Amino acid sequence: MDFTPSARSAKYRDKVAEFIATEVAPTEADYLRTLHQAEDPWVVLPLVDELKAKARERGLWNFFLPKSYSEATGEGAGLSNVDYAPLAERMGRHVLGPEVFNCNAPDTGNAEVLIHYGSEQQRQRWLRPLLDGEIRSAFCMTEPEVASSDATNMAATVVPDGDDVVLNGRKWFSTGIGHPRCEFVIFMGLTDPDAHRHQRHTMVLVPKDTPGVSVERMLPVFGFYDEPYGHGEVTFDNVRVPRENVIAGLGKGFEIAQGRLGPGRIHHCMRFIGLAERALELAITRAMDRTAFGKPLVNLGGNRERIARARIAINQARLQVLHTAWLLDTHGPFGALSELSQIKASVPGMAEQVIDMAIQLHGGGGLTNDFPLAGAYAGARSLRMADGPDEVHLGVISRIELAPYKERAERS
Repeated sequence: MDFTPSARSAKYRDKVAEFIATEVAPTEADYLRTLHQAEDPWVVLPLVDELKAKARERGLWNFFLPKSYSEATGEGAGLSNVDYAPLAERMGRHVLGPEVFNCNAPDTGNAEVLIHYGSEQQRQRWLRPLLDGEIRSAFCMTEPEVASSDATNMAATVVPDGDDVVLNGRKWFSTGIGHPRCEFVIFMGLTDPDAHRHQRHTMVLVPKDTPGVSVERMLPVFGFYDEPYGHGEVTFDNVRVPRENVIAGLGKGFEIAQGRLGPGRIHHCMRFIGLAERALELAITRAMDRTAFGKPLVNLGGNRERIARARIAINQARLQVLHTAWLLDTHGPFGALSELSQIKASVPGMAEQVIDMAIQLHGGGGLTNDFPLAGAYAGARSLRMADGPDEVHLGVISRIELAPYKERAERS
């Protein structure tokens, strides 16, 4: 097991780091200030398109694409999960990082769904402009009326009707729905309540402007709306789309979800290690620059130990994510079920604690938008529920851990 970046990965890592240092980091504060002061913040500022054009021109584009797809099509960088990890970590340090390289969620996960499960027609219509950065997308799975931690509770429906399917239901926390370039959503709903519990649901591609699709409101997360992407509550009222928009076939929703969520979870964790690294850097800089009671903050109240423990926690998390990435590369998602749940349960919590420590060292300023820490904390805390709450992942881990003991007891 060797986590040394390949030559290809190291080359792109350095190029990404340089681009972020020279093009993204110097413009981020002005970008956020302009966006938040705009009368309508649900817009794409010119800077974003300028940065994306520069990144694509330099070949820094679509790094997330599966290695097999890159090798077959010549698109992307042809990186394994282990190779992608250091790039995603650097992107995660800044709000605009994933966006400018066309590696932002939920588009990455939706693109992988189309790559692995979409028809040729679906890929041409939706995947092609997504990979070109021309459009954006959203994923509609979570529902407000049921405990969505158990996806089999899903009440929204996908009902076949001749050459069409008809969708009804209410979704929320549909990430990306507020973006002005969001052109389609992937909707998951119940098709056959009498089928096996993992063969009841269906995923459908739905153009956002289809009659009956209504964005009711954008949802704040600790007061942050995450413009211009956002997390929306969306209703589907007798939404009719062609049956050809069904992905992979009726009843395939859970199969697709398992294939989609594995890479999505690890990509989130890669980025949040970068966010935790940036928070630690900000904390150390603040603690060394500020003085209280005649001493630098770094020498007060156990702050050195807090910094040391943050370094240990980040390094542990990075190694755990790399191990999971290696398992995905060598054994596929079903060979890393426990490990994917482990990082999903541990990495956001680690980032949350490191960011919280950094906020404390910034005093009142850490609670404001003068620093990126409050928004980072909201993101880390919310990720502990996105893609499944901690408790669900702990349940998966314990079930896998206990299985051999249960089998042994049954044999004896």
